[in-house]
Amino acid sequence: MILLGFDTATAATAAAVLRDDGQAFERYREPAQGGRPRHATDVLVLAEEALAAAGASWSHVDRVAVGVGPGSFTGLRIGIACARALAQARGYGLVGVSTLQTLAAAAQASLAQFPDGREGVSPVLAVIEAGRAEVFAAAWREETLVLQAGAFSEDRLLEAVGALGGTPLAVGNGSVRLRDTLEGAGVAVASQDSPLHRVSAVQLCRLASSAPTIERDLLEPDYHREPDARPRTNR
Repeated sequence: MILLGFDTATAATAAAVLRDDGQAFERYREPAQGGRPRHATDVLVLAEEALAAAGASWSHVDRVAVGVGPGSFTGLRIGIACARALAQARGYGLVGVSTLQTLAAAAQASLAQFPDGREGVSPVLAVIEAGRAEVFAAAWREETLVLQAGAFSEDRLLEAVGALGGTPLAVGNGSVRLRDTLEGAGVAVASQDSPLHRVSAVQLCRLASSAPTIERDLLEPDYHREPDARPRTNR
């Protein structure tokens, strides 16, 4: 099976190909500091680059996976529209994967390679910037969800973290911004330049490889709150 996966929930665009022999090939692009995301122009380009690196083409793909958020409203719409279009045009199986779960699973996989470093660090708290002075967050202890995904103010996140117990490890761009606050609450935050703060399209593919496919029209973004812009109503 050749599985193609991509995520556009954050400012970065990530795409990867997972082959049935377990080898994975990823391409990642982040906008320059202060620059705008380029999901619409980057996602298919990066997907094609990952396919080429894997020695595959669009005709070899069996399944396409996409990050469903939460995250940027515009980014999610672009990624999901692309995945749905590919599924319709080429008959691929379609899988939606939580972006927060992708972050957490990548951190857990990384820690599992270094058992001594994992001792005492649990659960993994995935945190993504949400704007409006909020973050999207969720936490997993191993494969068990221990904090339901949602949009949190700083105070609400600290309250939720306090109820988790243990010594959580925080990853994701939201945890970078809230580093001082989280560390003050006893949370370990991955180092500033850690790849654990990036959404891994490879990890997204690994999660999707064992997940059930979904009907194209049932794949929807996982926003977790109302959009900033709303249509005008006649008065």
